[in-house]
Amino acid sequence: MATVDPNQPPFGTSGEASRAFATTHWTLVVSAGQAPSEEARRAMAALCETYWYPVYAFIRRQGADADEAMDLTQGFFARLLERRDLAAVDRARGRFRSWLVAAVKHYLANERDRARADKRGGGRKAISIDAADAESRYRLEPSHELTPERVFERRWALTLLNQVLSTLRAESEAEGKGAVFDALKDCIGGRPADARYREAGDELGMNEGAVRMAAHRLRRRYRELLRRQIAETVETSDQIEDEINFLFEAVG
Repeated sequence: MATVDPNQPPFGTSGEASRAFATTHWTLVVSAGQAPSEEARRAMAALCETYWYPVYAFIRRQGADADEAMDLTQGFFARLLERRDLAAVDRARGRFRSWLVAAVKHYLANERDRARADKRGGGRKAISIDAADAESRYRLEPSHELTPERVFERRWALTLLNQVLSTLRAESEAEGKGAVFDALKDCIGGRPADARYREAGDELGMNEGAVRMAAHRLRRRYRELLRRQIAETVETSDQIEDEINFLFEAVG
């Protein structure tokens, strides 16, 4: 399993935002293109706040400077939230990430020559983006040999995996096991050396066998949450395993 940084969840992936996803990403997109409820609108806004950074990184790698990328990202999500581009979404849509990057490309082709006020949806901010945070994260992106599409895919994968880890952290804390999660979070992505279990045991006041069992339960729950989250981004259940493989290849 790929390593994910549990200390840096993606923007907008709080427990509250995660709970807002009462249905699948695709259902939210389709309903937002019709006559959404207030709950669906809030959930769609939370969805946008979760996935803004992969879009921002894609636009930056296309050659936009930081200010332009910020404007274009805001403009893209403003259009989504205003439902201008969602009514015609095809229900035979496949993977949500593929549709999203295609939608961004279409938006860029139509919007890049417009004034910044138009890109920002008339000055309204669709989602909250910290410019300093966006650029500090972008400076950590790999070599510029990566195409914009590969940058998007990598950041999409890391965003989704970190969202799952954030949910697992919240569950652990709700169960009074936050200390166990913190001690074993670096064991979730694989099985570490025996010494790591002993160190965690000393830290938690648990024997090694109990620590191994706790780590096993965390890994199992992580996999369950991952499958559930991926199910929200694909059209059919038989796409889940392929999408899991894609995620780990993208961050590998």
